[in-house]
Amino acid sequence: MKHKIKWMVTIVLVLLGTQMVLSQENPNIILIYADDIGYGDIGCYGGEAIPTPNINKLAEEGMRFTAGYATASTCTPSRYSILTGQYPFRNYRAKQEKVLPGNAPLIIDPAQPTLPAMLKGVGYTTGLVGKWHLGLGSPKNPLDWNTFITPGPNEVGFDYSYHMAATNDRVPSVYIENGYIENLDSNDPVQVSYKKPIGNDPTGLSHPELLKTQTNIQHSGTIVNGVGRIGWMSGGKSARWKDENMGDIYLNKVVNFIEKNKKKPFFLFYASHENHVPRIPHPRFKGSTSLGVRGDVVVQLDWNVGQIVKSLKENGLYENTIIVFTSDNGPAVYDGYYDGAYEKNGDHQPTGPYRGGKYSAWEGGCRVPFIVSGPNNIQKGVSDAIISQADLLASFADLTGGKISDDFEIDSQNLINLLTGKSNKGREHVVLQGVGIKSIRKGAWKYIPPGKVRSKGSIDEMIFDYIGNEGALFFLPEDPSETNNLASKYPQKAKELSLLLNAELSEK
Repeated sequence: MKHKIKWMVTIVLVLLGTQMVLSQENPNIILIYADDIGYGDIGCYGGEAIPTPNINKLAEEGMRFTAGYATASTCTPSRYSILTGQYPFRNYRAKQEKVLPGNAPLIIDPAQPTLPAMLKGVGYTTGLVGKWHLGLGSPKNPLDWNTFITPGPNEVGFDYSYHMAATNDRVPSVYIENGYIENLDSNDPVQVSYKKPIGNDPTGLSHPELLKTQTNIQHSGTIVNGVGRIGWMSGGKSARWKDENMGDIYLNKVVNFIEKNKKKPFFLFYASHENHVPRIPHPRFKGSTSLGVRGDVVVQLDWNVGQIVKSLKENGLYENTIIVFTSDNGPAVYDGYYDGAYEKNGDHQPTGPYRGGKYSAWEGGCRVPFIVSGPNNIQKGVSDAIISQADLLASFADLTGGKISDDFEIDSQNLINLLTGKSNKGREHVVLQGVGIKSIRKGAWKYIPPGKVRSKGSIDEMIFDYIGNEGALFFLPEDPSETNNLASKYPQKAKELSLLLNAELSEK
């Protein structure tokens, strides 16, 4: 009997030991998804006007990619891709470059593969903190904000979610935790409209004297915390956020998630609101830069990154945690709020050497900071290989032994050797989605088909560049600002990329 007990104890210890080894081998993954942060906003990418020591440290200790791309130059499409591994134009549940209103239904099919669902399938605890903007509820039923909100993040793979519905410039201006609005008074129900004003709350149009920052017409809906928003809401007074505290609230949720789940592998999608408008930093960060609030909120984000690293180290998790830092699209200096960012920008180049920015098919719209760091798993270096945010799904599946259903087409490529620094081989080509037009990069070449390329100009100005029948072809190593169209000089190369782009767009 003693021998039998001893044998059983041995088996248990072996199994426990195996689990411990698996826990040690499978790294934690934190995906820090910044908002509207440009290539040139970060110090390690050449930016000098904004101090970003904590982000720079991640790059110094890991891999920094100089050709890392969001799939789109606006946030809903790029967020869709980073979670699903699929180009946004393949999404049959949403218009191709649509930026969703705050009351839109969920555009991710709960049955399709997602990064959190894949990792959850191999034992990870998964969490979302921050900006969502991928819709909530079913397209078949009107969304009721005052009860359990479903489907949402929890239905596409997140064990825990704490988020805003859309963006910080859109209603409803409340936090949602695991499907319920936080601090909601049942006697003061929330209603939301994007078609016509509702309720009796003052708006930016009716009471501009109440605004902390004046806005354009689009952002002159219901005033929350002295800020005009897109859309109208009534009710939920006890649940409404204060913008100045948003960074700290999200950071505390991140740290709590880390501490609560430190005993087994976790995946955390920290979708920061910085540097999206309205830019209202906490008072301790005001005046951190010469750029005004736009620079100050980037400093706030960098400090938050430092606090996350500090938490990981205090909990003994830093060595075996992979941190990905990137942005959902390129920057917009002015974006609806007259906050002084345009006037104080000076010589700062938010997109670095690249043309365009948010909304644009030019390089500055989709080429973004892309850093992967983690002492146990990532080698140090700098890579100029092409990589897309969509590639995280297949790459992390390979790293962790995760499975991806083949019932849905995905565009994610397994580049785990590139991400970890074992190889410098990246994508052969990548499709990039601007507003109204898509482009393609293959190797050193970039092609934009005939059409209209949209870019932000000065305050309340939109610039449209018209691409003729030959399309526009650029050799990026010599022309990063995309000013020398070589389509007529190299017609075969333009045709090659045009056919490749059309083939991608026509795939079902």
